[in-house]
Amino acid sequence: MVQKSDIWIRFPISCEDLHNAKNNWQEKFNFPSAIGAIDCTHIPILKPFIHADEYVNRKKFASINVQATCNLNEEFTSVDVSWPGSVHDSRIWKNSDIYNVMKWNRASAVLLGDAGYCIAPWLMTPFMILETVEHRSYNRLFTRERAIIERCFVQLKERFPILHNKIRVDTEKVLSLVMSCFILHNVAKHLNDEDFAVDIPGDGEQEEIHNGVIRQRGQFRRDAMSRIIHGFRV
Repeated sequence: MVQKSDIWIRFPISCEDLHNAKNNWQEKFNFPSAIGAIDCTHIPILKPFIHADEYVNRKKFASINVQATCNLNEEFTSVDVSWPGSVHDSRIWKNSDIYNVMKWNRASAVLLGDAGYCIAPWLMTPFMILETVEHRSYNRLFTRERAIIERCFVQLKERFPILHNKIRVDTEKVLSLVMSCFILHNVAKHLNDEDFAVDIPGDGEQEEIHNGVIRQRGQFRRDAMSRIIHGFRV
């Protein structure tokens, strides 16, 4: 099953694919230049014997921290199941293949991520301080459209209840099992299977300077987007 992941879980890579993903998003939603949303979800597992503490997350249970992105059709476009539960979402993001795809994309495409991520020109996050009406308009639209990734996770776990509880198999097998669930979710979407009801609940000085520049560029772009979005009167 896992060998089929590249068939069923695909992230837009080329400039043409990214432009198409942007256009598709605009057919259903309104956030400028968006192609999808990103987030992580914890899957409970048995505490491994090796490197056990690395798997204990901030809520004090053993898990793997799975990063995923989704598109407007509530299909997963990328999934990374390789990280233990103690690893922060932002570290997983910066070490992922899609980080570089988005960083160097020439289509000006963006993903929508929550406040746990650092803003960048290719990753929009919410305003933490709402200083203007434009900021409030931005956050309303952002929150509404980013929620799609939360819906995907809820649908996934309702479709495969094993992901709700502690998976009692070896860690190596857990990764394959979890990835298989993500693949089958996309297969179910492709077959128009009925969805379940959803109720959404730095290293070193030079890197700090570099991250500061990225944050500033991301903030400039977010400010520009907030002015555009305010014109929608959302």
